[in-house]
Amino acid sequence: MVTTTTARASARLSEEQLLQMYWYMLLSRRLDERAWAMHRQSKIAFHISGMGHEAAQVGAAFAINRGVDYVHPYYRDLALMLAIGITPTDFMMSLYGKKDELSSGARQMPSHFSSKALNIVSSSSPVATQVPQAAGIAFAIKYRQQMGLQDPNDETQPRLVFTTLGEGSTSQGEWHEGMNWAGVHDLPFICMVQNNLYAISVPIEEQMAVAHVADRADAYGVRGVMVDGNDVLAVYDVMAEAVERAYNGDGATLVEAKTYRIVPHSSDDDDRSYRSREEVEEWKKKDPILRFQKVLLEETILSDTLIDDYESRARDAVNKAQVEAEAAPWPAPEEAIGDVYAPLEAI
Repeated sequence: MVTTTTARASARLSEEQLLQMYWYMLLSRRLDERAWAMHRQSKIAFHISGMGHEAAQVGAAFAINRGVDYVHPYYRDLALMLAIGITPTDFMMSLYGKKDELSSGARQMPSHFSSKALNIVSSSSPVATQVPQAAGIAFAIKYRQQMGLQDPNDETQPRLVFTTLGEGSTSQGEWHEGMNWAGVHDLPFICMVQNNLYAISVPIEEQMAVAHVADRADAYGVRGVMVDGNDVLAVYDVMAEAVERAYNGDGATLVEAKTYRIVPHSSDDDDRSYRSREEVEEWKKKDPILRFQKVLLEETILSDTLIDDYESRARDAVNKAQVEAEAAPWPAPEEAIGDVYAPLEAI
């Protein structure tokens, strides 16, 4: 396992890219906050939050070839999805379960993201099932390259698969099978574990006997990297290195991003039963958005005026998304049984 990179890839990011990263982190937070409010107002039935995970997700998104490389996300990946191209309205439509919702036509739970156009692969509700599926896609990419069916240097074609999950999901057998497959076949595969210390209500020390998820990488024959998941630039650095390894045919990488969810596991959870308010408040001081904001202010890339402008834009985007989703029609009952399988002509 390694914890640092030899050079800071983030030093090559332009001011425009840095501001885009800040924007997606902020937009995700404000959209997430609105979803909580909507749930408390009984407007939606369920919400699962990514608050606190924004740096890990946006840092990763900017390191891959967004919209081209395959992404197999998990339910807490709102910031990642926004950075790849899913819109606030797309997300709001899924919260309400409205007709023509992007991911499943309103057949799936919210935050089960999917977009064929953006190469975002739909996942199942059971956790960790996406990992062997993602490893299988990575195997297909490598096979196609070896057979001359895909140019490994063609940036218009997917060259890796990026999948994510929480540390609790690494206790599932599917995770181990997927990681083993990635290691055996030296796949163009990156698995990011967003370690927020709790698998719903179970602390990490009751989930595994090793200190870090990344410690397990050697057992699979893959590279293991641990990074501060609340530092968006540090995440970008380790992800950029993992992407380069995947593109060069150097095999898979396991990235453990240490972070914290500052809200309950979901709208159905009461986190007061398993962690103290003092702990949560202490982690709020490490908020990844405020941390990045401070860096950008110090570098004079961001200003107080620009912060206000971004906040206004985010509020307007969230308001617009909610209005559009509420005005959208509900699906007809019979649509629930349609489009379960792709039509033969689409295969």
